[in-house]
Amino acid sequence: MDVRFERTEHTTVEWLTPPELVKQLGAFDLDPCTPVHPPFVHATHNFTIHDNGLAQPWFGRVYLNPPYGKGMEKWLEKLKIHGNGIALIFARTETKCFFDHIWHDAHAVLFVKGRIKFYTTKGEQKGTPGAPSIFIAYGEENAELLKNSGIAGKFLYLK
Repeated sequence: MDVRFERTEHTTVEWLTPPELVKQLGAFDLDPCTPVHPPFVHATHNFTIHDNGLAQPWFGRVYLNPPYGKGMEKWLEKLKIHGNGIALIFARTETKCFFDHIWHDAHAVLFVKGRIKFYTTKGEQKGTPGAPSIFIAYGEENAELLKNSGIAGKFLYLK
C-alpha cells in the first residue's frame, strides 16, 4: 500500500499515500504494504508487516508503496513479475532499481508535479519528503488509468 519506512533502533517512520491520490487511480484488489493499524486503506485486501507481503501470493490489481531503502527492489521486482498494478516510489531515475525493474519493464510512469504530502499512521499529514515521487504502471490497463487519473505531472509511456 503505502508504507515507506526507515528503521532506527527505536522507531519506524511510515509514509502513507494520501487516499485522494490513490482514489484517482481506481480500485485496487491488494495492498501488500499496509501499516499494522492504518488510518485508511487503499485496497480490498491488505498485507501488513506481520503477513510478510513479499512472501504472500499477489492477486488482482495491486497498489504498492513499498518500504523504501534496502530491499525496495524486491517489492518492485515482484510487482513487475505480477504485471498488474501501480507503484509509488521516489523518482530516483539513475538507480540500479530503475534500470532493473522500471525502464525496460513498466508500461508507463507519471512524474508527480511538486512534492506529495504523505500521512502518518495517525492519519495526520506530515511534511514533504526530500525527493520527488513517481507512479509506475505495470500492465496496459494500469498505464491508461494512470494517464487518465488527473494527477498533476508528466506522464510517459515506456512500452
